[in-house]
Amino acid sequence: MVDQKDEIVVKADLPGLEEKDIEVTMQDSTLTIRGERKEKKENDYFAERSYGAFVRSLPLPAAVDADRVKATFKKGVLEIHLPKAIEAKGKKVEVKAE
Repeated sequence: MVDQKDEIVVKADLPGLEEKDIEVTMQDSTLTIRGERKEKKENDYFAERSYGAFVRSLPLPAAVDADRVKATFKKGVLEIHLPKAIEAKGKKVEVKAE
């Protein structure tokens, strides 16, 4: 998770999964990633990957605009862009001399 100026970016390596195997949800200030790697096939002799369901819940460091969240999945990498809400971006306060 990277906290950038205008957005939070989350990247997750999910080798062996397809888009249909992944679910991304947001509730309050928590991002949850769920997925399931299907069981190995009968003819598999040896596999070093684990199989089954997983869930990761990540507390977000700032308020986000849930309506503008975008998630993409390419070559086994899930990338989620969470634009910060206006109030979370902060505001620069000008200091005036008296």
